[in-house]
Amino acid sequence: MRKLLISALTALCLLQTGVASANSTYAYFGLEPEIVTNYINNKKKLGYVRLTAELMIKNAANLETVEHHAPLLRDAIIGVLSKEPEDKIRSLTGREEVRLKCVREIKRLLKRETGNEIIKDVLFTKYLYN
Repeated sequence: MRKLLISALTALCLLQTGVASANSTYAYFGLEPEIVTNYINNKKKLGYVRLTAELMIKNAANLETVEHHAPLLRDAIIGVLSKEPEDKIRSLTGREEVRLKCVREIKRLLKRETGNEIIKDVLFTKYLYN
């Protein structure tokens, strides 16, 4: 009861100060388990990238839809990562390019499946490579 009261008071304060906005309906969906896939490095050997991805959803009401399509979205990220060269996987600017490719591909797939893009962004919260 006390937690609920504190949450209600906090929400009221945010609304009064203007901090809460239309963007407060965003939700996040974590793709679990983390994604691990291979890429071909410059020595023609396999390297791997291991990452945790969070999807930023435009409207919290679409959370169930994203959860339903999670296997398709995981496959899309794996597909993008496995086609990238080592220099993109290992560099900061390349990683951002890969992330943006993932965003475009996921938006395209969701538009095809649901008629709406649904997500706003993809965040890589952990990113390891070898």
